[in-house]
Amino acid sequence: MAAAAAAASEHAAEEGPLSIYKAARRIKRRESTLYNALRSVADDAAFVAEIAALWPALPLVANLRCGLWYAQPRSLAATCYFKSTDGHAGNWGFSTARLNLHLALLAGERGGCIIVDSTRKGKRFPDSMAKTIPIWCCVLNRAIQRHRLRAINQAVVSNGDAEEYSGSSNWDSSVHLPVWVLETEKNAIEGRIEEWANLFESCGADIHSLALGLQKPLRPLWISQNTRIWLNEVPDHQLWDFTPIILVSASASGTVATQRTASEFSWRYIPGAGDDEESWARGLTPTLFWKHSYDLLDGGPDLCNQLVADIVEKDRVYRAQRGEHSPQVIVKHVKCSSHGLEPYKGDHTIIAQPMNSNPSTIAPANTQYSNGGHVVFWIGTSNLAVGSTMQVADGLADMDCILNCDSTSRLPPSSSEDSYLELPIVGSKDERFSLLKNLPKAVSFAKKNLIARRKMLLCCQNGEDISICVALAIITRLFSDTGSFDCGESFMRRDITKLEMRKRLVFICKYAVNARPSRGNLRQVYGFLCNEKEQLPC
Repeated sequence: MAAAAAAASEHAAEEGPLSIYKAARRIKRRESTLYNALRSVADDAAFVAEIAALWPALPLVANLRCGLWYAQPRSLAATCYFKSTDGHAGNWGFSTARLNLHLALLAGERGGCIIVDSTRKGKRFPDSMAKTIPIWCCVLNRAIQRHRLRAINQAVVSNGDAEEYSGSSNWDSSVHLPVWVLETEKNAIEGRIEEWANLFESCGADIHSLALGLQKPLRPLWISQNTRIWLNEVPDHQLWDFTPIILVSASASGTVATQRTASEFSWRYIPGAGDDEESWARGLTPTLFWKHSYDLLDGGPDLCNQLVADIVEKDRVYRAQRGEHSPQVIVKHVKCSSHGLEPYKGDHTIIAQPMNSNPSTIAPANTQYSNGGHVVFWIGTSNLAVGSTMQVADGLADMDCILNCDSTSRLPPSSSEDSYLELPIVGSKDERFSLLKNLPKAVSFAKKNLIARRKMLLCCQNGEDISICVALAIITRLFSDTGSFDCGESFMRRDITKLEMRKRLVFICKYAVNARPSRGNLRQVYGFLCNEKEQLPC
């Protein structure tokens, strides 16, 4: 009935006078079909694969979320999260909630990296690549340069480290922006680098690990489909005097849509088709697309919509049943050695340093991108882990208790009410104070189980936002500055400021490298902590 009503409404609109606006909308609707989008993504992904093959030693990284569409999941070494809004003219920023330090450490370990992203027609590069990432590179370089100079001047490093830091005078910490950025904009960005470097240093990030992991400064390079590269003169990245961050804009930048033909089907190319997937993908994810890409593309435009609907429905049914029929994945915990706690990385589990670990130890940079695997991020030695309900539903065997913050999914409940709590928390865009109302129950549940030294899983639908914010509230409310559980004694003596909360978020993001907490949810965490502080006895 709804479909018939929509069709009748559309037919009635077509019978009315045709304005330029209506004509443009009609043309755009005809061009922006699901098949055209998927064909465009596959075409651009072939270009990305060609660029990645030029530097096979460099890891390929997808900038969330659009970048995930332009590479097969098995070819991705990691993901990162740089927002274009941090690079918009007049709104430039350096976000401590999106530090992406795992990317810098990965680039230092492998000699560089390749980041893929895309944008809609009219631009060669998204603002995330044109300005956000260059700002990020410069701020990290500036902070590392300061750290190296302080280490040399204070003579607090060993001879080996001092030798590594001896090149600090030649360390490039200037801003490198693409040539099409206006000089006035470049000067405005340069004028704020010192401010952002101070902000980075104050947020508690492990700059020492960065200084040890990066032997050469970070520097962005830009490649698009308009870039000319002579295949017999591809430069060796190891010979450069910087660590290259190669930014690949996957889509062509033409402003006019072009008709293309492949095999027996013709289709219209859509630049940046992977952007804003909610508006066109119909529930299809990048992982599902690449798993069924041959069937979807060979089926043609007439069958594409039905094929996608069948694939999405089969995946939904599989996810609903897999808790009963899929093999369990054991989630391992921290291993100890004669030297104390060490980073451990299993097949699907990442375990990293404690909050009060020796700063001379490099933080783990080899976090893996998992194609539908069961990824659980342990937050230091806190006995807290975060993950996605879509990925960890089978990996609960080694968990003592579960705090499920997903309003759309039900995990298998434990036998005891004390070891399973379900809080149907929704995002701040759907309900403004949903997280704030549920945080008291979440912290109380966590306190009871942490006192009993139980291992706890915090999970939400994507494992990137709500579960991260719940973990932030628990760690700020119940843990000391050194990362040890103290039932909230240090919270009673400590002032709650946004800087203190930012430091703990940076600590969490050091381990949960996929964290993407929204601003609205972070505000609710801050409001909860302020309310808790006010209710404490004087």
